[in-house]
Amino acid sequence: MTRRDILAFASSAPAWLRSISTAAPAPGNPPRMGGAPSAFMLRIQASRAGGQPFDMIEHCHNLGLAGVQTNPPSTDRDAIKKFRARIEGYNMFLVCDPRLPHQKSDLDAFETQVKAYKEAGAVAFHAALTGRRYEDFDSFGPWKTMFEGIKASVELAEPVLGKYQMRLGLENHKGYRAVEQADWLKRLGSEYVGVCFDFGNNISLCEDPMDTLRTLLPYAFFTHIKDMAVEDYEDGFLLSEVPMGEGILDLKEMVRLLRQKDPNMIFELEMITRDPLKIPVFTTKYWATFDDSYSPLPGRDLAKTLALVRQDKPKAPLPRIAGLSPEAQIKLEDECNLKCVAWARKNLAL
Repeated sequence: MTRRDILAFASSAPAWLRSISTAAPAPGNPPRMGGAPSAFMLRIQASRAGGQPFDMIEHCHNLGLAGVQTNPPSTDRDAIKKFRARIEGYNMFLVCDPRLPHQKSDLDAFETQVKAYKEAGAVAFHAALTGRRYEDFDSFGPWKTMFEGIKASVELAEPVLGKYQMRLGLENHKGYRAVEQADWLKRLGSEYVGVCFDFGNNISLCEDPMDTLRTLLPYAFFTHIKDMAVEDYEDGFLLSEVPMGEGILDLKEMVRLLRQKDPNMIFELEMITRDPLKIPVFTTKYWATFDDSYSPLPGRDLAKTLALVRQDKPKAPLPRIAGLSPEAQIKLEDECNLKCVAWARKNLAL
């Protein structure tokens, strides 16, 4: 495909994509599901390859989603007003990703974003501050330095968040285990810093998804919702997002617990269409960042996870994009997202 072909396909919204109902829920019903950008990464990449920005708001609206995670195009006052009018015109909620400060000299720029994004209508902020610890680090020391740096950055940001009364949800993003994240947030003790709860990420750190939820639930501000499937491979197991209802997660119970904490809990779709992630638990590097005294990973958790992998075989082949044309990749992404929207609407009142 040429760049023009990719852009034309990425910017189009096929009739079947627009056919899903966008009717608002009845009064008193919980908020419907929004969309996180990683659910549309293939379309975003195709748009960029064609030299055009991806319109997250329009795409989420066409999918029948009730919210969007994206940033305004600038902090200019007129641009913010136009952006807010568009969000409100679609009756959507907004979650933004401000750039957190790393040092005191970054605070003015951070406050400018916080103020502008609040004026744009943001209900909360999101940050995913880590990569995959088992891929990014070869030893415990550098990982600990990274974690301490994140803590310092958030501590710098916290007074600004308090000033504008904006909540920041830190995603559990394969960088720290749930107990590590919860212990830190408990010590921080801020009503403005909590968790964007990702339903499946911590499986990669040998956690039972329900254990992760129970540990992080007191701190959950909003969520990235998805279903997950697992499969054996020679160095460990494969982990993959799959359409809702096709994976191993007890989505109904997880959503129930989250709504019990907050009836207005926000759920953002994050069905990432990609090749399965390799979780190499049988390799030395995987264990390099876990320290028994500071950052343990008990053997019983590994055993429980491997039992889950062997007992819960995938209901269908895990999604894969390798070898597919750009057009076929985008089509698969659309299909997976539509399945999620339909299943969530039917089974989760989303």
